Amino acid sequence: MQQENLIASDVLNICFDIHKLYGPGLFERVYEEILCYELGKREISFKRQYPIPVIHDNIKLDVGFVADVIIEDLVLIELKSVARLEDVHFKQVLTYLRLTGIRLGLLINFNEALLKNGIKRIAN
Repeated sequence: MQQENLIASDVLNICFDIHKLYGPGLFERVYEEILCYELGKREISFKRQYPIPVIHDNIKLDVGFVADVIIEDLVLIELKSVARLEDVHFKQVLTYLRLTGIRLGLLINFNEALLKNGIKRIAN
């Protein structure tokens, strides 16, 4: 889990910088684009808008969901730009973690005056 924690720390530092520069109010895709650009600059491996299949009774559904960002196959990032996080957002990330086998997820809501209030760490 140490590697996941280091990745999470790097991601959060990038997100704090983005939020400091642009603040709340932009579309989720804008924050995602900038985050991925910054990850690329740092040569951090990631997958963006990555389709995850769901297998049910030996039937493979090619796209069960699409992960916003998966970093180094170790940390799943779900980005939001909403008035407030709801319980369903936490459950959504937990479901994603179970389906991928990834142990750590970060739910980040950029639509907060203070970004720290919009960050939730979710472990599988």
